[in-house]
Amino acid sequence: MRGAELIAVEGLPEVRAGDDLPGLIAGALTRSDVIPLAGDVLTIAHKIVSKAEGRVRKLADVTPGEEAQRYGAELSKDPRKIQAVLDESRRVVRAFKHPHAAEGTMICEHRLGFVSANAAVDESNTADEGEVILLPENPDASAQAIRSALEARFDVPLGVIITDTFGRPWRLGQVNVAIGLAGVPATRSEVGGMDARGRPLRVTEPAFADEVAAASGLVIGKASQTPVVLFRGLDWSVVDNARAGDLLRAQNEDVFR
Repeated sequence: MRGAELIAVEGLPEVRAGDDLPGLIAGALTRSDVIPLAGDVLTIAHKIVSKAEGRVRKLADVTPGEEAQRYGAELSKDPRKIQAVLDESRRVVRAFKHPHAAEGTMICEHRLGFVSANAAVDESNTADEGEVILLPENPDASAQAIRSALEARFDVPLGVIITDTFGRPWRLGQVNVAIGLAGVPATRSEVGGMDARGRPLRVTEPAFADEVAAASGLVIGKASQTPVVLFRGLDWSVVDNARAGDLLRAQNEDVFR
């Protein structure tokens, strides 16, 4: 019988700029009597990574430009928030005002290549009113730093996935996705294998990192204060040069662009 265990790690304190995040995670794991084993994977909600790295922006310090003010009027949205979104974006894919929402939404391509609402700029779980949380500058590098520190602390090989919550085209609701990887493969090709009927697989390539990220959402929530989940029993092999960007479809393959 195959299976995996998901453990939401409790006891992590409020994270602030400059905190030793790997140390805080290691302490929470130890206090929870969850000692990592070889092959375990940790998913970490990006907000605690962003907070530790100081990726929090005060709206009082944001001066909206003409474009932000125009979108603000169109979307009934604080132009300072819009300027923070634009500063994180390569381009605005679409902006719209839903008839039943208080303010509009901007679908943006983030400077890291991810396409999401408001370039992943978020107000939830900020320490103070009037702040927004941005994605880490380099989520893959952040994941690798955490992985290296935890591997040194527990003396076992681990994988780390940094996650964020995205909506999906043509489907309702949000799921967690991988935005930063260390050690964990982005995808796993099954091309060349066989299906249950013995037919050859020609295009099957599960998004392994996204599958794990999405599963973490089953045991955490925005109000649960358990942003770290340990996975045990997953079938995976270490990929030292893993990148979350490997999950992004190339522009020349994007038939909807």
